Amino acid sequence: MSTPDRIRVFQVATGNLGTEMIGRIQNHPDLELVGLHCYTPDKIGRDAGDIVGIGPVGIAATGTVTEILAARPDVLTFHGVFPDEGLYETVLEAGINVVTTADWITGYHRDTNHPQPSGRKVSEVIQAACERGNATFYGTGMNPGLCQILAIAHTADVAEIENVTVTESVDVSCHHSVETWKAVGYGRPVDDPVIPDSLHKYTAVFADSVYLMADAFGLELDEVKFSYELGACTQDVDLGWYVLPKGSLGANYIKYQGMVDGVPRVETHIEWQMTPHTDPAWNIKGCYITQVTGDPSIYSKHMIFPKKGFDLSNPENFASIGMTVTGLPALNSLRAIVAAPAGIITSADLPLRAFAGRFKL
Repeated sequence: MSTPDRIRVFQVATGNLGTEMIGRIQNHPDLELVGLHCYTPDKIGRDAGDIVGIGPVGIAATGTVTEILAARPDVLTFHGVFPDEGLYETVLEAGINVVTTADWITGYHRDTNHPQPSGRKVSEVIQAACERGNATFYGTGMNPGLCQILAIAHTADVAEIENVTVTESVDVSCHHSVETWKAVGYGRPVDDPVIPDSLHKYTAVFADSVYLMADAFGLELDEVKFSYELGACTQDVDLGWYVLPKGSLGANYIKYQGMVDGVPRVETHIEWQMTPHTDPAWNIKGCYITQVTGDPSIYSKHMIFPKKGFDLSNPENFASIGMTVTGLPALNSLRAIVAAPAGIITSADLPLRAFAGRFKL
C-alpha cells in the first residue's frame, strides 16, 4: 500500500502528552495536523496552537466524532490518559487508522481487566471495526512499548537466552498529573489496603509488554506474575503540585514476570520514585535498562538527554522530555501504520524503519 507525501493527522486530547505532541507534529516532516478533538468544553473552538501555548496553527479544536470523520484524516492519534474504545470503534470502521499511547500494547490487559458490557473482548470489538473499515489499530509508548523493542534488538547477538529484563528506573515527580497519581495510590497511607489493587489496575498494561517480548522470542508463557514493594515517605513532601504526607506512598518497585515452569524468563520492572525520602528507597538511575542473561550476557542503559541549550531550570521543560519520548514512537510510526495491513498490529509486526527518527535537513 502506498502512503501520501505527508500523513494527515487528527489528534485527540491536549493533556501533558497531547500538548507536547501538537508542537512535534507541526515540526515533523512526515506529518500534517488536520484536526484536534478535545473533551473539555472550554477548549472547543479555540486554536490548537493557542491551547498548547505555541501560538496559532490554524486548526480549531472540535468536540464531536462527526467532525473527525468529516476531516477524513489518514490517522487518528489518541493521547488521552485512558482509552476511548467507543471512539476507536467508530473511527476505525470509517476507514481511519488509529494509533494510541493509552493503555494498549497487545490488548491482553484490556481484554483481561476491562470486559465489555456485551461480554465480548475489547480486542474482538476493535478487530471487527478494523475489518469493516479496512483500517489499522496500533498501541505504543515508551515504557511499556519502545523499551521492549529495544530489549528484543539487544538479543540479536545472543546465542542462548536465560532471562530478559527491562527496567524503567525514573523519578516521576516531573510528571504533573494529579489524577494519574491519585489513581495509582501515591499520597495514600502506605498501608492502605487499596494501594496494591490500584497499582496493579493502572500498571497492568505492563503485562502486555511481557507478552510482546515473549511473542518475539517464540516463548510460550504459563502466566505473567505481578509483585510489588512500596516505599513510605519518611517526611512530609510538598512538590508544589502534589503533597505526600509522611507515611504515604512515595515510591514503588513493581515486577511483571513472564513465567515458564516456575522460572521468570521475560520481565518488565517499574522502579518509580516521587521523592528520594522513602523507606525503602531505590537507587533511581534516570534511564531504561535492558539486562539479558545468557550466552553472551548484555547490560544496556537507554539514557535520554535534552537537546543542546535546553532550559532545565523550568520543571515544565524537564517534564516535556518524558512526554516527548512517550509520544514520538507513535508519531514516527505513522507512515508505517498507514502502509500496514488492516487489523490490530503490535510493534512486533512493524518494520525496523517504523522505529526510526527523522533527520532535520
